[in-house]
Amino acid sequence: MPVYDYKAVAPSGEVIQGSMEAISTEAVIARLQSEGNLPLQTKEAGKGFNLSKLMLGRRSMSAAEVGQFTEQMATLLGAGLPLDRSLSVLADLSENDRVKKIVTSLRDKVRGGEAFSKALEAQEQSFNKLYVNMVKAGEVGGTLDVTLERLSVYLANSKDLKDSVVSALIYPILLVVLAIGSLILLLVYVIPQFTPIFEELGGDLPMLTRIVLAVGGVLQSFWWLIAGSVFFAVYAFKSMLADSVKRRRWDGWLLKRRWIGDLVAKLETARLARTLGTLLTNGVPLLGALGIARNVLGNTVMQDDIKEARIQVQSGGSLARNLAASGHFPKFALQMISVGEETGQLDAMLEKVADAYDREVRTTIDRLMALFVPLLTLLLAGMIGLIVMSVLVAILGINDLVA
Repeated sequence: MPVYDYKAVAPSGEVIQGSMEAISTEAVIARLQSEGNLPLQTKEAGKGFNLSKLMLGRRSMSAAEVGQFTEQMATLLGAGLPLDRSLSVLADLSENDRVKKIVTSLRDKVRGGEAFSKALEAQEQSFNKLYVNMVKAGEVGGTLDVTLERLSVYLANSKDLKDSVVSALIYPILLVVLAIGSLILLLVYVIPQFTPIFEELGGDLPMLTRIVLAVGGVLQSFWWLIAGSVFFAVYAFKSMLADSVKRRRWDGWLLKRRWIGDLVAKLETARLARTLGTLLTNGVPLLGALGIARNVLGNTVMQDDIKEARIQVQSGGSLARNLAASGHFPKFALQMISVGEETGQLDAMLEKVADAYDREVRTTIDRLMALFVPLLTLLLAGMIGLIVMSVLVAILGINDLVA
């Protein structure tokens, strides 16, 4: 059976940790609970990678660390531990000095009489406005443990969506890198080996061979210029995105593209719906929730749409109707939001929209990658075949060259 490492809080309040053999994580949790302990963390021994060792200069908590902190805080508060005691447990539990320092600072401020949300606000590099406002709503309603539990689910769902997009892109990116590397290797190191042979034979080489040799010669002689041009192009593109006006033009151009625009709109709608629904569920007013949710979006054009819709809602307008006026949000999402406004269940409808578009985004990306990878493979094979053919054509014509 596999061995699992665990951390838990004993009935006395002491943090305990150790290892045990079990068939699954659930079995470890059940055993700890049967012994009267409160499980905090379980993982298979030897698994996992601590990125914090590579982030020596980082001063804030990573998204994964914030998610773990939120989940553990919800567990401790749900078990009845006071807020300062929960923070103290997590500070003692942390193996990362950076995280330990942040949690200790939160605990000290809470013990000094400061509100938890106010203490979190001081750590704005780790906890964004959405997080702080949800905690503030939980404090006002006296449901901080439930709020943190919902916040933990929200962070987990957001991370899952982001991870699914990144995971889907890893293989195509690696394939592109390998393709470019293979072509450069052939053109710069392999093909030039035949140049002295062809020069010694004399005569006119086939057009295809001359083109390939010329490309290889350019890469050999001017690689520094090509590399510099690529670097400059990347730098220029980043500089363009840093300019607010040019960024809006770029984001607007993306939304107008047939395939990528639809994907961007669905991805941003999923983010908006998940954030807005979570905020409303935790008692944040709609206007405040719109102001916070707007900052979650990555597309500046859709951010402006939310800003304009917020102004109209403040004047008594309908959220669904004003979002529809922009023409950037999917019709299904708008219909669900409209139903939510009519029935007074906007938060529930937004959660359904978020779930629906999370699935749709994953499906769309999977389909695009399923089409893109074979096409890229065929393109790579064709280009390599063309290069090899250029050499074979020249070799097969050696008799003509000698003559």
